Amino acid sequence: MNKPAAALTRGLTARHIRFIALGSAIGTGLFYGSAEAIHRAGPSVLLAYLIGGAAVFLVLRALGEMAVSNPVAGSFGEYASQHLGPLAGFFTGWTYTFEMLIVCLADVTAFGVYMGFWYPDVPRWVWVLSVIFFIGAINLLSVKVFGEVEFWFSLVKIVAIVAMIAGGIAVLIFGFGLHDTSAGVQNLWADGGFFATGIGGFIACFAIVMFAFGGTEIIGITAGEAENPQRTIPRAINTVPVRIIVFYVLTLAVIMAIDSWRTIGDEGSPFVQIFQSLGLGPAAAVLNVVVITAALSAVNSDIFGAGRMMYGMAQRGQAPAAMKRVSRTGVPWMTVVIMTVTLLVGVLLNYLIPDRVFLVIASIATFATIFVWLMILLAHLRSRRGMSPEQVAALKFPVPLWPYGQPITIAFLVFVIGVIAFDADSRVALVVGVVWLALLGIAYRLWVRPATAEPEPVAVPADVA
Repeated sequence: MNKPAAALTRGLTARHIRFIALGSAIGTGLFYGSAEAIHRAGPSVLLAYLIGGAAVFLVLRALGEMAVSNPVAGSFGEYASQHLGPLAGFFTGWTYTFEMLIVCLADVTAFGVYMGFWYPDVPRWVWVLSVIFFIGAINLLSVKVFGEVEFWFSLVKIVAIVAMIAGGIAVLIFGFGLHDTSAGVQNLWADGGFFATGIGGFIACFAIVMFAFGGTEIIGITAGEAENPQRTIPRAINTVPVRIIVFYVLTLAVIMAIDSWRTIGDEGSPFVQIFQSLGLGPAAAVLNVVVITAALSAVNSDIFGAGRMMYGMAQRGQAPAAMKRVSRTGVPWMTVVIMTVTLLVGVLLNYLIPDRVFLVIASIATFATIFVWLMILLAHLRSRRGMSPEQVAALKFPVPLWPYGQPITIAFLVFVIGVIAFDADSRVALVVGVVWLALLGIAYRLWVRPATAEPEPVAVPADVA
């Protein structure tokens, strides 16, 4: 009988990391959540995605600097513990796990909505239940299997979006009887102007826009299982600006240029809706397959990221020791089981409040995401300020715009939290977030005693190359 592995294995190749990074930026927030963002801001949502994307890039560069220098299991949870203290690490690790759980609930909810395109009479919770068990099973296999599955999921999304952009531009130029070519791209400002819903609508959309970028920090998590993190992590992070421009700004610009932003509803994906409105039924069906693939990819990554974070916290004594259990293929199977079982809450929510569940979940996920990003930036600030000039010069992947970019990004993220607090639809997220942090504080005081118990050192993943 094969013995369980002592630690995680480095089974993710450069190809896996690159496509996991691509896939993390193309998920439910784009394919489904963008409809709500467009509804709030109109065409100005394009500017919001550019601003939010710039902030996320600086967060990822800060994370990348630390991940390349110290690629460990637990990633930014470990960095927060190291530079801000065990309490900060405890808060960061568990809030990221909470974020992944909430994002995963949004993703499985979106999957149920997409399946309603073909099976409108089947209750949504049935699809939610099926996808949870399917993706949970994939994550119990080796990390190389996870990487391969995520590679193909991401490839489908990328090819489809590029094809959709090309097809949309062709419609804008040649019309094909579907679009008035003399109008050009006037739909981007003709129906109420670029800021069609006013500055208030533009500001309000950030609560949804930032949700779309949640999960991109998984790039740091993969460092613990990457074959060559010093090379693959920088390459993955540096492609973020191009991904944001192409996959978010250009894609949504094409959608809103073909038809007025007001035609996009809140049922299903705007990608599918726009082709339905143009009378392209087969194209709409194909795109529905794509957005379903995107949801599966997102759920796959969510379970992976949360599981690895819980494993890293267990190594530091900040989570139950059972979460350190690793299968013979190097998978922390207990954390995958915990995530799968917890996700059954999504089945209940989709049964009780199917109409409101996505907006509520997205708002809560946005709060958790921004909290984690703030902790990454604060850990990086403390890390940099503790370095000597020689250590800074030796950094292999230094963050840009130091020392001004990080404080500006922190101020922007605090601003987004304020948007969540003042928006009536998302205010519940702030309440849930405060309660969550209070519960974490109680749990830390009751069960984690760093002053009396020396935490176990983080295990560096074994190299199987």
